[in-house]
Amino acid sequence: MNAIYALIPLSIILLAIALWAFNWAVKSKQFDDLERSGSDILFDDDDELHQRAIEEERQRRREHD
Repeated sequence: MNAIYALIPLSIILLAIALWAFNWAVKSKQFDDLERSGSDILFDDDDELHQRAIEEERQRRREHD
C-alpha cells in the first residue's frame, strides 16, 4: 500500500511532462507537414524537378499563412 503513495504522484508528474512535451511539439509546428518528411527520402535533392516542387510548396505555405 505504501508503494501506491509514491506511484500516484509519480504518474501525475509523468503525465504532466508528457502533456508539456506534446504541447511544445504542437506549438513548434512539428505536426504540420507529415507527408513531406516521409517522401523526402524517395527523391534526390539535386533533382531540378524536386527543387521546383519544394519551392512551390514553400510559396503555397506563405500564401496560406
